[in-house]
Amino acid sequence: MASKKKIRRNVVKGVVHIKATFNNTLITITDLNGETLAWDSAGTIGFKGTRKSTPFAATRAGETVGAKVRKMGMHEIE
Repeated sequence: MASKKKIRRNVVKGVVHIKATFNNTLITITDLNGETLAWDSAGTIGFKGTRKSTPFAATRAGETVGAKVRKMGMHEIE
């Protein structure tokens, strides 16, 4: 089987969408057309239960998704 080649994107600008609920916080970073580049949530980092809805968990999710798009070459976010 042929392995799937990973595509590197060079996107300079992006838009951050944050959905904060009582149970979790979802952070999605898209390009200017609205195509998702990376996303993360407090639950995917490893927080469980009521700790997912804390500001600390949301900050950690933002840091990890920011590191993901930084590797794609993104420098500017709205």
